[in-house]
Amino acid sequence: MWPFRRRSKGAESADRTDAGAAGLVPAVRHADRFTFQDLVAEATADIGSRPARLVMTILGTVLGIASLVATIGFAQTAAAQIAAQFDGAAATQVVVTAAQAQSGAQNTKVAAGRLPWDSPERVERLAGVESASLLGELELTEGESITAVPVNDPSAPAVASPRLFAASPDLLDTAEGDLVTGRFFDSGHDGRADRVAVLGQRAAERMGINRVDSQPSVFIGGVAYAVIGIVDGMERRSELQDAVIIPLGSARADFGLLAPTELAIRIVVGAGPQVAEQSVLALQPDEPDTLEARAPSGASDLSQSVQADVNVVFLILGVIALLAGGLGIANVTLLSVMERIGEIGLRRALGATRRQIGAQFMVESIVIGFIGGLIGSALGVIAVIVVAVVQGWTPITDPLVALAGAVLGAIVGWGSGWYPARRAARIEPVAALRGA
Repeated sequence: MWPFRRRSKGAESADRTDAGAAGLVPAVRHADRFTFQDLVAEATADIGSRPARLVMTILGTVLGIASLVATIGFAQTAAAQIAAQFDGAAATQVVVTAAQAQSGAQNTKVAAGRLPWDSPERVERLAGVESASLLGELELTEGESITAVPVNDPSAPAVASPRLFAASPDLLDTAEGDLVTGRFFDSGHDGRADRVAVLGQRAAERMGINRVDSQPSVFIGGVAYAVIGIVDGMERRSELQDAVIIPLGSARADFGLLAPTELAIRIVVGAGPQVAEQSVLALQPDEPDTLEARAPSGASDLSQSVQADVNVVFLILGVIALLAGGLGIANVTLLSVMERIGEIGLRRALGATRRQIGAQFMVESIVIGFIGGLIGSALGVIAVIVVAVVQGWTPITDPLVALAGAVLGAIVGWGSGWYPARRAARIEPVAALRGA
């Protein structure tokens, strides 16, 4: 109960002495005070008196906290899935290229070494290597292009040519590609320098080629190459989806390819550092420094980058939703203050101080925010689990985020209830009772 106006200390002392002598009450008694337990009791007494309003008030915080917890969980789960897919490809691949050296007065970079033409055969003898393939990108001269028709129509709109690569026969296995139709060229095509080509799936769609039984051809710089296959997948070399691939022998004969650009090696998981160190020695035992091998690191930088970027995006969305929930608490609390002016005036008349009135509404807002935070955190975690199970992912959510969601709900309630509590504390008893 709120404290009433007290009698003088002398009168109280005399009364207590007489009562104590009569054996009715103790002779010494502490003065009554409005404790924190009393404050919490008064603040929570009115919360459940209007269930519909309580549900609507908590709903804003629930949605805000649930959105925040769920979006952070979605971000962590999605980033983990993206990084896992990347690591699944990168952790089993080593790429060997010629080292770059400074040359000339203009400090231009040139290749310091060359990859041998029998590089795949050399590195496949190493432990941990499953497959290897040479690869090189070819540049067409100005005015040349790759088309599916032999006639150059000047009136036709200009279309960018697909990229042109030369590769050894093991590329399909090394890049883990899939044949859509036809076949991949073999060592016989390579040795004879046959003019055959394999198209990536997207390149074939752009050129209108979807089958090879009709013996279609592509024209590279005006020279016809028979299309013998269309490939898809290529998880380790996605750029090959938009490219035309020809044998290395054909590239050496028709385009004067002097050396391949890189050697792609598919390895077992965990063999990256070992294969990277041994491959340059196997390829250039006299000058291993002229080659450079890139092996997967223990921790993927892409994983951290993706997770950071996705977290920022989803965090912004969660904060926006949380602000909406905070405004809901503020509006409902302010409305409660306006409806309870008479009650506030009565309590002020009975001895309640401004600080006690303000603390009552402040604690009420904090309790509402905390309840909403608890429910929102639970719903956010459940949402992450349900979506992850439906998608076949591994749900990832930080327990600290769920706990912080409940605390954040209380903080939002405190911030939202500050102005209504301050306004309630400034209501004068006479004006309140007169208005009531």
